[in-house]
Amino acid sequence: MTGDLLARPALELAGLLRSGRLHARELVEGALRRLEERERSINAFCFVDAERALAEAEGIRPDDPRPFAGVPIAVKSSAPQEGLPRPIGSALFKDHVADRDGTSVRRLKEAGFVLVGRTTMPEFGILPTTEPRLTGPTRNPWDTSRTPGGSSGGSAAAVAAGVVPLAHGSDGGGSLRIPAACCGLVGLKASRGRISAGPDAGDDPLVTEGVLTRTVADTAALLDVLAGYEPGDATWAPPPTRPFREAVRVSPTGASGLRVGLLLRPPAPADLDPSCARAAEDAARLLEDLGHRVENFDLEPPTEREWEAFDDVWAVLAAEGVATGESILGRPPTPGDVEPLTWALYEKGRVLDALSYRRSFIGLQRVARRVVGAALAYDVLLTPALAERPLPIGTITGMELPDPLNALSRSDRFTPYTALWNVTGQPAISLPLFHGDDGLPLGVQLVGPPAGEDLLLALAAQLEQAAPWKERLSPMALRI
Repeated sequence: MTGDLLARPALELAGLLRSGRLHARELVEGALRRLEERERSINAFCFVDAERALAEAEGIRPDDPRPFAGVPIAVKSSAPQEGLPRPIGSALFKDHVADRDGTSVRRLKEAGFVLVGRTTMPEFGILPTTEPRLTGPTRNPWDTSRTPGGSSGGSAAAVAAGVVPLAHGSDGGGSLRIPAACCGLVGLKASRGRISAGPDAGDDPLVTEGVLTRTVADTAALLDVLAGYEPGDATWAPPPTRPFREAVRVSPTGASGLRVGLLLRPPAPADLDPSCARAAEDAARLLEDLGHRVENFDLEPPTEREWEAFDDVWAVLAAEGVATGESILGRPPTPGDVEPLTWALYEKGRVLDALSYRRSFIGLQRVARRVVGAALAYDVLLTPALAERPLPIGTITGMELPDPLNALSRSDRFTPYTALWNVTGQPAISLPLFHGDDGLPLGVQLVGPPAGEDLLLALAAQLEQAAPWKERLSPMALRI
């Protein structure tokens, strides 16, 4: 009875729960039943917390004041959740149990969400596909021979399969937007500092948390839940002038529409699939029909050395993760504790001296200033979400031999449009505007000005109204 409900937006489900027409226990039972039915096909979860979820749902009543009381959600396994495994996609952490909630998890609980399980991810979130050695490949509900993307691939697969109406994820180089594009969902990377990295870090140079949803309204409402300063944050974005959920009800046009820059040339070396280019061009025409002005924007891409600086910073972050495992193992890590790519990054990161790392970090900041300065000639940028269609399982992980680092260059050719906005800190959103001839979702990306989520969400909502996608479900989600 709840099968079709789980494909509905979270805001709609929250309204049904508040009205008493739907009971939290019934909805959570439906999500767990769907999880059991779909999991063998998609392999999206590394831990299911059924007993606790059902007990929590049992106690939720219609008069619960929390905005999402009783709505089931899945959480990416990178986020600390007290008392539950936090494997981060790695055998190194397979026995690690978090001793407290991360800030985003705490905020989801405070909003009333029922956390039903923890989702799969590639080891340490390094790759844009989700095929960790620990749990095996996660599969796309639209076509199980294809990747759901990564690194929030388990979360995306769970939503696209109709198991939960939305799921938590994170994005350090496209890890929300890539799986959103692969699975026909909405994925917003918020501005740097918009969502706290607490309680363990004051900020993060690349990574921010967020959600994967079916609608722009859900994404905006969840940004209201997750965003905001936490005591001790070293970096934070300025608060919005109004709740983000109100932005989706406001026209973004102004007197003469927005000035939109269409960026087709990939910022990193890659060949652009014609269907991905066509999606961006079709989105440009739709924006013009809505009264906006679209101009071609040819951004000067980062140089090879500047992308190497990104790789240096990413290698140090991976090395930090491996080194953290020493306290869990009680001994120094060895190559057998992690996957070959992770070990190669660990070896690279640990030999970088502090001065070299600092130079790389400052180099990225120079790139960010140049790119943001050029992008501010436009209100919003429009790009393809991906340069290729969702890849067959094994495409990128198969590149690891003989040199594991080959997987990174192969990843860049798949996802050249996403990581740059983690460097600049600008908000960016992937929208499932179209559907390809291959039967798979075909997304585009919008990039907003610094701290400009309200404008980005307003424009995304306008596009959603003009070309609705909410009812476009995967075959797996349609199966009741």
